[in-house]
Amino acid sequence: ARGAQHARRCSPPPGSVPPLPVPPRRELIRNVRACKTQADERACIHKECAAIRTAFKEENNELRHRNVAKLLFIHMLGYPTHWGQMECLKLVAGTKFPEKRVGYLGLMILLDERAEVLMLVENSLKNDLHHQNQYIAGLAMCSLANIATVEICRDLSPEVETLLSNSNPYVRKKACMCAIRILKKNPELVENYVDKVPSVLGDRNHGVLLTGCKLMFEMTELDPSTIEPLRKEVPTLVRVLKNLVLSGYAPEHDINGITDPFLQVAILKLLRVLGRGSAECSDMMNDILAQVATNTESSKNVGNAILYECVLTIVAIEAESGLRVLAINILGRFLMNRDNNIRYVALNTLVQVVNSDMNAVQRHRNTIVDCLKDADVSLRRRALELICVLVNETNVESMVGELLAYLPVVESEYKEDLVTKICSVVERFAPDKQWRVDTIIKTLTMSGAYVSDDLASSLVSLISKSPEIQGYTTAKLHAALKDDLVNAAQTLVQVGVWCVGEYADMLDGSHGGEPVSPTQAIDLLATVLKSVTSSLTTKEYVLNALVKCSVRYAGNAEVQGRVRTLVQPYTSSIALELQQRAVEYATLFNGADAIRSGVLERMPAMEKKQKPQDAMAAARAAQATSNGRSGGGGGGGGGG
Repeated sequence: ARGAQHARRCSPPPGSVPPLPVPPRRELIRNVRACKTQADERACIHKECAAIRTAFKEENNELRHRNVAKLLFIHMLGYPTHWGQMECLKLVAGTKFPEKRVGYLGLMILLDERAEVLMLVENSLKNDLHHQNQYIAGLAMCSLANIATVEICRDLSPEVETLLSNSNPYVRKKACMCAIRILKKNPELVENYVDKVPSVLGDRNHGVLLTGCKLMFEMTELDPSTIEPLRKEVPTLVRVLKNLVLSGYAPEHDINGITDPFLQVAILKLLRVLGRGSAECSDMMNDILAQVATNTESSKNVGNAILYECVLTIVAIEAESGLRVLAINILGRFLMNRDNNIRYVALNTLVQVVNSDMNAVQRHRNTIVDCLKDADVSLRRRALELICVLVNETNVESMVGELLAYLPVVESEYKEDLVTKICSVVERFAPDKQWRVDTIIKTLTMSGAYVSDDLASSLVSLISKSPEIQGYTTAKLHAALKDDLVNAAQTLVQVGVWCVGEYADMLDGSHGGEPVSPTQAIDLLATVLKSVTSSLTTKEYVLNALVKCSVRYAGNAEVQGRVRTLVQPYTSSIALELQQRAVEYATLFNGADAIRSGVLERMPAMEKKQKPQDAMAAARAAQATSNGRSGGGGGGGGGG
């Protein structure tokens, strides 16, 4: 009977065109899924949209919320639905819960804070915030927390402040979420909520506590001046965390045997902010942090999340030294976990704390080195960064050995960076110059073409300043180039050629290293000069070295003749720089013997070439000093 009455009530008047039937939502979904092509789907959606528009024009209130629900499905498929926004406002203004539920859902999905029609809903939001039905009030607060504009947040802030003290925990939880949105949009209102926090933290409902902690954290982020007044809540937070850690099994909050890990993580993050820079607050936290670190089960991912936040908090606050060691030991356990995500988190955190707790991190050095052998490239990158920080005078030889073992297997795009880091570590912590030279040469030999020019400058500077290793280094470089010239980096070849030219007279074995005869030295230079792998710059180095060898072996007629023979062809080279050098050197041989030894004498000690940014910084510092002096002089003159 009711169905018949409804059919008569909804039937069109006689003589009018009947409206398009609006199928149920399930039938719409079924029809869309049955479409085989994109064109079929568009036709189905256009037909449905036409039916929904007709229903909206007829002001059919009974079916409006169902049509808006279908409109949300159409919006999810990517079709325009802006023409249905006003229907959402009508549903929000209704009195029934099903209508309001769909209306607020459509409001959050179809609109955003840039929509001009949003100002029309402010009055409905204000009324529903104080609705007797908690779920309607919750819908209003969810919408406010998602799409409210700056003006709406400012206007409704007093209502939200009042709801923070509501007797219903469901309403208080939603009010905290609204407060976060309001403060993000209007940071100047933060001070209005500072006094509301104690009532939230004193709640027994975990949902209210969690959102309250989130609210406090956002307040400290938006306005750091609120950290000091909020520090008085540290004892309350410690008490809540202690109850969570030491409480027994609570089925409504238990996740894998741990009581409400989400709330524990939120409290730890908040304690980290409040304890940073405050010795008094840090003392209050020490005991509970130690309990969390020792009592939390680490076999499950839930426990690892809490332990990670606990470690970050211990590192950030003014914690006791024993507690910091405990935190780093937890990270050491993370490194032995089979989950690569947990290992990455541990390496990332150790990189941040290594400078403040070097000795504690050094205990896990072997585990960190093992990460270099992992298949995951991100783990290897993090481990490499940490290892370079861990190197010092006592472990440099073993650590550099591990890095050299890693060099052949590292990806090509990271090889140059690794070579630079190895040479930097060797330069800083080498036990003696000979070991430093041996290691750098070995590194450059293994690296192939992945060598920066700065390393050559650094090595040349070291050799030129260290007369005691010049002969030894030249012999080592000669042997390295002789063994594998084809695969040697051009940087290494250039340094070796330069050393042979400068210190050829030290290759007799009396200065260290294997003895090298003049013929062997010239043979190497000739091989490099004729090699197809030698660059134009390398050949320029070779011409310099050849003409210098003519002075280093001044009494050897064979050497003089070979040098002239090797230089002569390049006097007509198509490379202008090579031609110019060869012509000038040939001139030195023809009638300029008197000045040749003076022109080609040994280079003085050279400074390491500065990087452009370093040179600019030095220039600015010098300019500032000069300005300071001139300013001081001018002041003195004025006083006189």
